Amino acid sequence: MSTPSKRRKKNDYQASPQPVKSLDYFFGKQRAEKEAKPDGETAVKEQAKDHHTGTDVEATGGSDEELTDEQLARKLQAQWDEEERLQQTNGHESTAQEDQEVLTEHMVADGLQSPQKASNEGEGENGTGNTTSATNNAFAAMGKKNTLSLQSATAEEDTVSHEIPFDESPLIFDPQKYIPELKKQWASEGGLATYALLTHCFVLVNSTQSRIKIVDTLVNLIRTLIEGDPDSLLPAVWLATNAISPPYVDIELGLGGSAISKALKKVCGLDNSSLKTLYNKYGDAGDVAFEAKKRQSLTLRKPKPLTIKGVYESLHKIANAKGQGCQEVKQRIVERLVQDARGAEESRYIVRTLVQHLRIGAVKTTMLIALSRAFLLSKPPGSSYATKSRDELRKFSKQDLAEVYSHGEELVKASFARRPNYNDLVPTLIDIGIDDELLIRCGLAMHIPLRPMLGGITRDLGEMLTKLQGRDFSCEFKYDGQRAQVHCDQDGKVTIFSRHLEVMTEKYPDLVALVPKIRGEGVSSFILEGEVVAVDRGSGDLKPFQILANRARKDVVIQSVKVDVCLFAFDLMYLNGEELLDRSFRERRNLLRSLFIEIPNHFTWVKSFDATSADGDAVSDFFKQATDIKCEGIMVKVLDNLPNPELQAEMDVEPAEEVSAPKPAPKPKKGKKAKSKPGDKDPADEPEEKKSGRRKALLSTYEPDKRLDSWLKVKKDYNTQTDTIDLIPVGGWHGQGRKNAWWSPILLACRNPDTGSLEVVTKCISGFTDAFYKANRAKYDPGGPNVISRPSYVEYGGEPDVWFEPQEVWEMLFADITLSPTYTAAIGLVSEDRGLSLRFPRFLKLRKDKSIEEASSNAFLAGLYQKQMERAPAEGKGDVGGEEGEEE
Repeated sequence: MSTPSKRRKKNDYQASPQPVKSLDYFFGKQRAEKEAKPDGETAVKEQAKDHHTGTDVEATGGSDEELTDEQLARKLQAQWDEEERLQQTNGHESTAQEDQEVLTEHMVADGLQSPQKASNEGEGENGTGNTTSATNNAFAAMGKKNTLSLQSATAEEDTVSHEIPFDESPLIFDPQKYIPELKKQWASEGGLATYALLTHCFVLVNSTQSRIKIVDTLVNLIRTLIEGDPDSLLPAVWLATNAISPPYVDIELGLGGSAISKALKKVCGLDNSSLKTLYNKYGDAGDVAFEAKKRQSLTLRKPKPLTIKGVYESLHKIANAKGQGCQEVKQRIVERLVQDARGAEESRYIVRTLVQHLRIGAVKTTMLIALSRAFLLSKPPGSSYATKSRDELRKFSKQDLAEVYSHGEELVKASFARRPNYNDLVPTLIDIGIDDELLIRCGLAMHIPLRPMLGGITRDLGEMLTKLQGRDFSCEFKYDGQRAQVHCDQDGKVTIFSRHLEVMTEKYPDLVALVPKIRGEGVSSFILEGEVVAVDRGSGDLKPFQILANRARKDVVIQSVKVDVCLFAFDLMYLNGEELLDRSFRERRNLLRSLFIEIPNHFTWVKSFDATSADGDAVSDFFKQATDIKCEGIMVKVLDNLPNPELQAEMDVEPAEEVSAPKPAPKPKKGKKAKSKPGDKDPADEPEEKKSGRRKALLSTYEPDKRLDSWLKVKKDYNTQTDTIDLIPVGGWHGQGRKNAWWSPILLACRNPDTGSLEVVTKCISGFTDAFYKANRAKYDPGGPNVISRPSYVEYGGEPDVWFEPQEVWEMLFADITLSPTYTAAIGLVSEDRGLSLRFPRFLKLRKDKSIEEASSNAFLAGLYQKQMERAPAEGKGDVGGEEGEEE
């Protein structure tokens, strides 16, 4: 005989012919026993008194403890009935009868008795006929709203949001055509914009590689939220940029892959085998969720539409869940998000958001451009600031339109570079729109990092001297350490940030104690930049970056510090409440060296040498001094602004640029170029943008978040590296910005001949031409045979976007080999718990003469490391860590 569980699984369960029992049946025996007692007459009277509703019992004022089981049951049933009646009176969206009909349909479809039939049979069993209330039936409540029943998993698709043409030109798109219908739909969610609106935008963005289309789509989404629901704009911006906080705020979701897997299995009814099959086929957690949700037809709980704000708040709840039981809390939130996702697309992007890999190409620059254009065209209801007329802008030429857009774009970018937090930028835009006041409200602030200025790259001294022809410049040692942005307020509070804006204050408690002491007379607060370098405190000798990387990152106390450091300062951006960004580098440097106190081997300035392009020999000698003491090379910085902007623009133009400068040529050429190589700017922006870039390229001001030729890096020539290694490409990630259509970076591995596995060594982004990128993308196309599911023979703890079929060998250059906590190559050959990695890897060429069986082995890699250690200073041996140094 089949067990009940087996019957349910086979879905062939037949209802019992026995009628369903009512409340009278369940309490009949109890009542009979009570009536048989001496006080039975009283019990009968009490029973008669509360037989129908139990309200007389309530009137007696007795507590629940004094009631019989039957009286308590009837009392609760009466309360539930009254609550249901009030909900219906207040216009609840479904009546009990409608729910009864829905339940009946599902039960009939499943071969079960309808509630009405069960009710009638129950009445017949007890001989009460029509005089017994339906509420006396123990199953009558199944038709009520608060009782679980099978629901359509795809009910109430958001057709209004899905039909909005966000990919139209912003000069044609009118949000007011769609906002009235959207607000009707949002009314049931408290007027908040639904997540379906954001999902629709993601789908459109993901369906194109055109940067112009991506920007236009984001602009129209933002305008719809500005005019329809400004409160949801900030959450939408965070979700679209695949983050919930700026990098300097320590908020992590802390979700593992198992949480997503459990949620999909529970919500979508998958077992381990089905989930694994889907993952092996699609490889992306979001795509797996899409397929799983698409196949789901019924659910016990009707999905409640997600809102943009609600999803964002749920992510913060996940991140803020701490302490005992936090994993269960996080799991419940994840399951609720997956369960409430309406349709397969919402599920895809909810899961991609949870794994923090959105893959829609909305990089930071794209979002900032979209915000600037959206606020140029739209404003929130009740705002008084001016916006541009779409009708007027449609009359503009592309070049004139680019000029209208460019001011707002630069304003928003500059504001975000100074205060890189959407929590500051978006509310200010809502308040004042595109206005010069934005730079004041989002200016530099203590303990909020600004995005650092970056240097251009040159391959040798000759190229550098050519670029700086006729200019005064300063050469500085480029130390092999970690770039640090140091904030100190008037109370002596110190915060230290990395070049990626991550907080490093806990890593350097010795610097925190030191920094307040370097303030000279009249200095209260400041923001300076420098390089933190490991040093020998006694001799002042510099140590390699690997030694510095060996310091712990958190909970470091001064007493436990074993690696001494020195801060080599090179720039000053903020002093006593005043920004110094617009001052020349010479002036900023003079303030730094005159107002701060040098403490040898603790705090000092970078070693520098002022020169001009005529001092080639002296510059060459200075470069040799830097490399002799194990520096990476030199940084070269323009000291002063030129007094004549026209002369400056003329001098800054390289010969290659002058060829493309004439007016007739650039429009069609650059428009075409922008389509073939997607970047973060419209083609129409390019002529003006480049012209502006040439004027500012050699200014000596500090330009946050820009890589300009007014700062140039001259590093050790890669061609002097005699050792190369032959590695196998095994995976890749989607590129960012201009490289978004290609694989970049690319994951590389060496062989382990003993096990037959491939051990991952490094990621590479250098040495590739555009033609190579295109060919590589075509070769490893996700729909082709060369892209595979995760191979079991590749040893790597991470997860690239795609895995390559191992089939070719690349010859690679590199700067150093370091011990790594991330990569597994040669683990056990040099260190028991760490592998080896390449620092600054660079692609040299494809080795067509080698098969993958002839690629370099892990033993060869370990031999190169030992060879390097024999050349290194004695203090560097055996005490290294970290696979990558700081580029700046």
